[in-house]
Amino acid sequence: MKLTVISSAVALVFASCAVAPVSAAEAAQVAAAPAVVKLHAALRGLWQGHAERTRAYALAVKAHDAAAADKAAKDVVANATQIADAVGGFYGEAAGKQMLQLLAGHWGGVKALTDAEQRGDAAAKQKAMDDLVANGNAIAGFLAGANPYLKKDAVLSLLTAHVGHHAAQVREIMQGDTQAEAKTWIAMQAHMDVIADALADAIARQFPAKAA
Repeated sequence: MKLTVISSAVALVFASCAVAPVSAAEAAQVAAAPAVVKLHAALRGLWQGHAERTRAYALAVKAHDAAAADKAAKDVVANATQIADAVGGFYGEAAGKQMLQLLAGHWGGVKALTDAEQRGDAAAKQKAMDDLVANGNAIAGFLAGANPYLKKDAVLSLLTAHVGHHAAQVREIMQGDTQAEAKTWIAMQAHMDVIADALADAIARQFPAKAA
């Protein structure tokens, strides 16, 4: 499946659809709660960490720096564990473990895509993209199943855009197109906040006592 980078404007539309509709008063009350502000910041930091570490891996692979690539790969896993722990904090240990498995699948696809792009292996790139699409569907299903305020199709759209950013970024890095990659990187960072905020808003609505 061929994916393209989706603009920040479209991504924001997806984010607004990811969480079930609320009244203006409810939205303002939830957003202003100190715990919600902290949740937004925490999830933004975690998802930004994912983008930073996967980018570091791609740059290391491009530079043929095995030590740096190994460190970046370990950092990606550590970050995924933190995201899974955050999910487990709300939904329980079993859910945290399931999230970690799903994130491991995402990272496995991104790593395979990066390595294939560096080798110029078209078949391996397509396989990695197919795996990432399937994994995105699984993650969207898991999150929507855990939280009634998340819509699976909208979450999947957010994740599809995210995979599109990964695909564009690794291609641009391997081609040495620093100008194009710089633009993709800005879009990717902005989109990480969109994903994080959609999840934070839904969690705050599902667990109002923790967001009071």
